[in-house]
Amino acid sequence: MNSELIDLSPLAWLVLVGLLVAAGPLAWLVRRQRGASTPQRLRALTLLTLFLTFDLVLFGAYTRLSDSGLGCPDWPGCYGSATPLGAHSEISQAQAALPSGPVTHGKAWVEMVHRYLASGVGMLLTVLMVWSWRAARREGRGAGGIAPAWATLSFVWVCLQGAFGALTVTMKLYPAIVTAHLLGGIGLLALLAVQAQRYAVGAPGAASGTGPASNVATPLLPAPLALPPALRRGVLAVLLLVIAQVTLGGWVSTNYAVLACTDFPTCHGSWWPTMDFASGFTWQRELGRDASGNFLPFAALTAIHYTHRLAAFIVLGAMATLAWRLWRSDAPGAPVYARWIALLAGWQLASGLSNVVLGWPLLAALAHTGGAAVLVSVLAALLASGPRPVPASQPTAPSRARPNDISLSRP
Repeated sequence: MNSELIDLSPLAWLVLVGLLVAAGPLAWLVRRQRGASTPQRLRALTLLTLFLTFDLVLFGAYTRLSDSGLGCPDWPGCYGSATPLGAHSEISQAQAALPSGPVTHGKAWVEMVHRYLASGVGMLLTVLMVWSWRAARREGRGAGGIAPAWATLSFVWVCLQGAFGALTVTMKLYPAIVTAHLLGGIGLLALLAVQAQRYAVGAPGAASGTGPASNVATPLLPAPLALPPALRRGVLAVLLLVIAQVTLGGWVSTNYAVLACTDFPTCHGSWWPTMDFASGFTWQRELGRDASGNFLPFAALTAIHYTHRLAAFIVLGAMATLAWRLWRSDAPGAPVYARWIALLAGWQLASGLSNVVLGWPLLAALAHTGGAAVLVSVLAALLASGPRPVPASQPTAPSRARPNDISLSRP
């Protein structure tokens, strides 16, 4: 890594911009939640941060797909300036030398807006962490679902995301780093979804279905659902499969292997095309190169694409099975999650096919990334809802005495 690519002098300005970006949503939240309890305000802030993080993930995908990831080839500023306005001459020189290259005025603005939005999300997560710890000391840890450790984990997570964002630029879109950056963004969504559901489950009246927790569904997340243990294991298995598939999808995108197969359901007219798995799935290599530094063969891109496609059939089957089991479950609210999962399965199938048969349009690529982000969030929220409670009034089934048991009450 070239140390000249990192210039921390614009960092203070970037933090200031992040504060300005976060100030608007925070002011709106305070006004809207006036009179609400502290746990309700914390859940509202968590949901607001979840929504803005989802927007950030989508804008990050747009930054990558529009080839704007190196619009400013240093970090955290742009040629040492806080905005592309201060780097106008440097960007003009780079654009004049290579008009279709990675550095243009438009791409520089896309890259810097992404960093501004990321700073704003970081500020919101900082407020959420500080507020959670203060609420835990004042009202007691665990009261109303307050768990400051989750907010702290989210804060640390977004700091690591910032580090990976810096590496994405300084290591020139190294595929493993870019894929990890994408997974980190989706992982942050999952963390926030878990926190929002914990507030909903821990709110007064959650166990009995009365009080403020009796109606906790929002446009962002379905209401918490108490699952039997067997079904929870099924949700966990599907979540792990989806994470693996998202990793493969990120590897396809960061290696620009989407158009390695332009027909469906076959690839190059074959059910098993020529593929180079060793070169395609070597993590320690530069973009477009194999481990030896040579150009990546087309067979490697085919292997990356086709592996993701084959795994999609397994994941879609698992999602369909989970949706069917949720639909048939007697748990209140389970059909809502069943419809969510079925809808997202269809969305991912349609957007994934559109990328192939329509030649990777930007809208379809963004829709595919957004669907994956929502799917991980919904599954994480479902898993965090908690096991099925046993009502206190439910009688315990009497044990059956075996014929050879000796009863002390019998004469």
